[in-house]
Amino acid sequence: MVAKMKKSFKEKLQDNKDLPKVVEINESMSKKWGTGTVIIPAPKEVDEIMKKVPTGKLITINDIRDALARKHKASIGCPICTGIFARISAGAAEEEMIEGKKNITPYWRTLKSGGVINEKYPGGLEGQKKLLEKEGHKVIKKGKNYIVVDFEKYLVKL
Repeated sequence: MVAKMKKSFKEKLQDNKDLPKVVEINESMSKKWGTGTVIIPAPKEVDEIMKKVPTGKLITINDIRDALARKHKASIGCPICTGIFARISAGAAEEEMIEGKKNITPYWRTLKSGGVINEKYPGGLEGQKKLLEKEGHKVIKKGKNYIVVDFEKYLVKL
């Protein structure tokens, strides 16, 4: 039996799985998301938005979801898929950095809501804290989370 090789993050980023697609919000989803439509983006779309965030600026997953919803004329962007695809984008960027590439997706500039650093990104909380501080942001520990102070001032409008 041949062992199946695990896909790299770069491979996962390129695998669109017949996405993007806009679907109706069904009854079980409507309790959480309301009514209308939801865009399930392609991984590459999330990466493209993350790539547009310049040095010193920030974006949140919710901002990415809103941009995707506008682009596809949907009520909302899928919070689950957008978060997963942001993590894939971060992993692919890390793989590229290890290969020596300089112009990688600046995943550390993509925050969770409330300015919280995503602990699942490469380097964990400490690694991202260093990268954000290098770009001039002040990061503080609040409970178990690290947050970027006054992150709202640095949000990019896409």
